[in-house]
Amino acid sequence: MKIKRINMQETAPGAYKALLGLERYMNTTSLSPIEKELIKIRASQINRCAYCLNMHTRDARKLRETEQRIYLLSAWQETELFTETERIILQLAEEVTLIAKGGVSDETYQKAELLLGKEKLAEVIMAIITINAWNRIAISTLKPLD
Repeated sequence: MKIKRINMQETAPGAYKALLGLERYMNTTSLSPIEKELIKIRASQINRCAYCLNMHTRDARKLRETEQRIYLLSAWQETELFTETERIILQLAEEVTLIAKGGVSDETYQKAELLLGKEKLAEVIMAIITINAWNRIAISTLKPLD
């Protein structure tokens, strides 16, 4: 039996509110709603965060994302279902999420900066950092599914 863990929102409300502030900022960026959900789903797949996967696949469906693309997101490199921009965003999501395995390659960074521009690249990196923070909270506290 798993032990009951803290509710971060109740136990550290200031920190939780600060992270919510970052999430609100992400809603003001140039990233499309689908781009944001693809980042959230892919990072959550890598991190094996059931809570976030449940939430963001549901949110993606509400945005009319196709079941096929959601199902194939973990194998995005093997399909042509994703645009060039989505592909570089997903590559960044993987490399930033798995930062300890070598960081973001020069090739990925240069391609991302060329395709996205500096401002959108910064937004993508912040979106990846944000979902990784949420994943780590949900996983470490065993946040139950809604």
